[in-house]
Amino acid sequence: MSLAKTTKIEVPILARVEGEGALDLEIENGKIKKCELRIYEPPRYFEKFLEGREPNAVIDAVARICGICPLAYQTAAAGAMEKVFGIETSQWVKDARLLMMLGQWIQSHYLHVHLLAAPDFLGYRSGIEMAKDFPNEVVRGVRLQHLGNDLMKLFGGRSVHPNGVKLGGFWHSPKESAVKAFVPRLKAALEDAKGVIEFVSTLKFPDTTIPFIQVSLRHPTEYPVIASGVITSRGEEFDVNDWEQHFREFHAPQSTALHSTTVEGDPLLLGPLPRINLNFDRLPKHIQDLANATGVKFPSNNMFHSVIARAVEGYWALERALQLCEAYTYTDTPSAPEKVAAGAAWFGVEAPRGIQIDEFEFDAAGLAKHIRISAPTSQNLPCMEADLRIALEKFGLERPDAEIQLHAEMVIRNYDPCISCSAHFLTLNVTRK
Repeated sequence: MSLAKTTKIEVPILARVEGEGALDLEIENGKIKKCELRIYEPPRYFEKFLEGREPNAVIDAVARICGICPLAYQTAAAGAMEKVFGIETSQWVKDARLLMMLGQWIQSHYLHVHLLAAPDFLGYRSGIEMAKDFPNEVVRGVRLQHLGNDLMKLFGGRSVHPNGVKLGGFWHSPKESAVKAFVPRLKAALEDAKGVIEFVSTLKFPDTTIPFIQVSLRHPTEYPVIASGVITSRGEEFDVNDWEQHFREFHAPQSTALHSTTVEGDPLLLGPLPRINLNFDRLPKHIQDLANATGVKFPSNNMFHSVIARAVEGYWALERALQLCEAYTYTDTPSAPEKVAAGAAWFGVEAPRGIQIDEFEFDAAGLAKHIRISAPTSQNLPCMEADLRIALEKFGLERPDAEIQLHAEMVIRNYDPCISCSAHFLTLNVTRK
């Protein structure tokens, strides 16, 4: 490819991601002139059609936003409502929600590592093609994913569009025998998870450095899944209620998805790599040792190390889930008494892909008045576009178009984007003449 010309690379539909989107790339005289992730899924208007609904109807509806991370939406919504209404949940509810969320992490992380990311690093076009040469690894990934799905069903009732979460807790309590049955499965899964860490540490990662501001939730004592603190790589720590003072959300003209940056306009990065970078001290010492044995030194600014971060988080999630299952006791009061009040609150959880942040406002009758739902992918979109520019220039723009396209898709898939989750218009402006 001559550098003294303009080259256009268009990826009309991105493969091996959740949802539908495209990439428009234009290279002029050896420089990237245009790099746009174009999200063309129709806007979904979720926030708008939830207005006027009562709390449990909202919790049930938000599970439909994402087929992979429905519990993140339900947990964030329920947490925000309980904050507004002044409902104190029991320790049983807190532990059950954490266990349920860990199941979601497990199924999502191992799906991504084995079927979406690993084929890129190993040079295969799909997980099915990779399975011919790596059958044990793919079967192991599917086995771990199924375990995560089963944990989600335990409290959610089902893994897709779960309906077990309610205001104040859950609709039912699983019997002790049902929960204890997971103990041997989780113990066996820890050996699988250790093998996954060893497997991903053998992958060859492109050498690239990201300069972006990294953001994660911060828990007072343990690795964050549900927490009220926020931490950034700039050394900031603040409460989730102050989110809007630090970050802004807006519409980009080429996309039906929302975008987020800092208030100064800088891209921000959410997800497994920022989580482990900013919360490495919250991992137990033996899991820190497992992470260090991969040869990656955390904090890492190589975005491709996200796959290692996912594998380490998967191990931690399995171990934490085992602890919760071993300590589980049955209760006949799986939820706190319901009450409503007027007010507004922010609430955040760590979905597998990053922070799921919500703002809910209710009237005195407990009906939703204003809702703002921000998915991790929409917050990561400006970062993805900036990362593409850095990674492709490092990769080499003089390479054949097909190689540039494949590398660009690899960069995008490394974020594990949920495109459908990001397509949430909050404002509709109509001018009629």
